[in-house]
Parts: sequence; C-alpha cells; structure tokens
Amino acid sequence: MGIVKMARSKWTQTAFIILLLCLIFISFLSSLSLGAVTLSVSDVFSALTSNDYQSLTNKIIIELRLPRAILAFCAGAGLALAGVMLQTVTRNPLADPYLFGISSGASFGVVVLFSITGIQSGLFLAGSAFAGSMLSVTLLLGIALSARSSQVDILLLAGVALSFLFSALTSLLLYWTDPEAISAILFWNLGSFSRADWQWLWLPVTVVFSACVILMVMRRPLNALLLGDESATTVGVNASKLRIVMLLLSSLITAVLVASCGGVGFVGLMIPHIVRFFLSQTRSSGLLATFLSGGLFMLWVDVLARSLIENQELPVGVITASTGSVFFLLLLLLRTKART
Repeated sequence: MGIVKMARSKWTQTAFIILLLCLIFISFLSSLSLGAVTLSVSDVFSALTSNDYQSLTNKIIIELRLPRAILAFCAGAGLALAGVMLQTVTRNPLADPYLFGISSGASFGVVVLFSITGIQSGLFLAGSAFAGSMLSVTLLLGIALSARSSQVDILLLAGVALSFLFSALTSLLLYWTDPEAISAILFWNLGSFSRADWQWLWLPVTVVFSACVILMVMRRPLNALLLGDESATTVGVNASKLRIVMLLLSSLITAVLVASCGGVGFVGLMIPHIVRFFLSQTRSSGLLATFLSGGLFMLWVDVLARSLIENQELPVGVITASTGSVFFLLLLLLRTKART
C-alpha cells in the first residue's frame, strides 16, 4: 500500500512539472507575440528559426522581446528561490527578499552608483547592488546576533525596519540627484524589463540557474534546518554556517536581479506558498516547481505590464506589489485564524 501511494505521489509530481513546462512554453510564445505590436505565433516561430535579422518582425522578437522574456523568467524564478531559502533558514513563512530589506539594500546600492557616477554598466550595477544587499544582510545578522535568545524570530521585524531605512536613504539621494535622471531612476526602481540586453543577460541567467542547482544539492541540509538548529546539529549540519551561506546566496540573486530589472517585491513570498498547496518543497521536485512557477508568473506579469495600457508600459513592481500585498494580508489572516 505504501509503495502504491509513493508511486502515485511521484506520478503527481512528474505530472505537475510537465504541466508547468507546457504552460511556460505557451507563455513564452505569448510573451513574444503580445505587445505594442501584436504578432502571430507563425511570425514568432519564423523569427526564431530564420537567419534573416534585417526584418522588422525578427528584430522586434529577437532583439527586444526574447531577451526581455528570458530576463522576466529569470527574475521570477530567482526571486522565488530566494524566498524559499529565506523561509527555510529563518523557519518563517513570511520571509521574502523584499520584506527582509535585501531588495531595498540592493536598490540603494544601485541608486548610489547611478546618482553619483551615472554609470549604467551591468557589471558595475550588479556589484553596487550586491554591496548594498550585503550591507543589509550584515546589519540584519548583527541585529539578530545581539538578540541571542530569539535570532530567528527577530529577523523579519529587523528586515522590515531595514527596508524602510534603505527606502528613506534612497529617497534622500533622489532628492539631491539631477532632476533629469530622477524619472529614469524612479521607473527603474519600480521594476522594468525594458533594459534587457543580450550583452548582460548572461549574468542573471548564470546566477539564477546556478543557484537552483546549489539549492537542489543542499536540499537535505536545508530540510534539517526546518527541524531546528539542535536537530540539524545532531545530523551533522552546521546550522549557523549554512544559514549565513544561504543568506549570502539569496543576497547575490536579489542583487543581480535588482541591477537587471529594478525592485520587484513579494514574488519570493507568494510563489513558494502557492507551490506548497500542490507539492512539498522538501523534495527536489518541489524546488523545481517553485523555480518554474516563479518564472511562469513573471512572464505573465511582464505581458500585463506591456498590454494593460495602450502605448504605455506599467512598472512590473506595481503589479507584483498590488497582488503581493493582498496575498500577504490574506496569509496573515489565515495564520491568525489557524492560531485561534
């Protein structure tokens, strides 16, 4: 009986992954065909298989929409993985790069570089974003270590406070920045995939997919953390070291994505919770489903951002923040009801 149940469980996991892959394929085609200029699916396939790069249709798909779709997928997948990591190492289901101040710290680092030097190079932006996110994580760990009795519980509250702090510092910098640059910085800070470029696309792709592989490999030690630090230590896991490594990895993912597409919040909170309704994230299939679901979600957010208002583009951060804040409130309500 147990073998039959296990076989059914594996079949369900496989079917769910296959369904996600099919939806992602359809979503990529939709992302490449929908926009200010609507193209047919045959035009998309023709552009992807043709060597004619002079055609206007091919230029729209290959040079504009394809790198944008890849960046959107990587952003959603990466933020979803970062959310899983933070929720696991803190044992707090409300953890998220945005709520933990990591995203705000990365945004602050980019705005410092952009407002002082005007540099917009991908590598420099990624480096400054990582420096800002590391500053946030360092402050976060310092606050947690100072409260020795409740290191895990205090992380979320400290993260929210740091998020407000870095947002305030960013606003102060914008106040003293050249007015001509403010509109560009503000639009970027709200989240946009319009800056997607083949020249720098390798960076988010490499970081996000490498993080997925690392998370798969580290799945068992991470699962041990869910049982508590003492239980993890008994099975040979260095809980403190693993927690710091995962915080650094989530910071790196967030920093690269913030440098690539600006601040996008609540994806790391929503997607892991949604996937948990269907699959356990203690298994490789659950982590893979989270990765794929995050990318799928962000593909459609990008389509909506380009399609909701004619001849205009909404910041993707506005869409994710509006849906994520409602999701966050519902989650708090459900947790409150569960306790009573």
